[in-house]
Amino acid sequence: MDIRSLVVASVTETCSLAVLLVNLATVHNPAVSGAVGLLHGMAYLGTIAAATLLSVPTRVKALSLVPGIGGLLLLRRTRDRTSLTDTAAGQGQDD
Repeated sequence: MDIRSLVVASVTETCSLAVLLVNLATVHNPAVSGAVGLLHGMAYLGTIAAATLLSVPTRVKALSLVPGIGGLLLLRRTRDRTSLTDTAAGQGQDD
């Protein structure tokens, strides 16, 4: 699976949450809450859907269920696992 869809969904989810919180702390405009709230909900569901398509353990996929930052946590854990795998695979090669 291409990880770009997960990156887009998780960044959109986090940014939309930030907009919702700033709106709540400042002007609390209902139109902003309505529009960005829908975007945030769809990005949250998109993050979960994209995470289910990854070939990582279920424990790592479960990170996508954390609202707001779950997608970013999942991407970080996936990146860490990939770099560890690449490092282990590269140790057996002679340069």
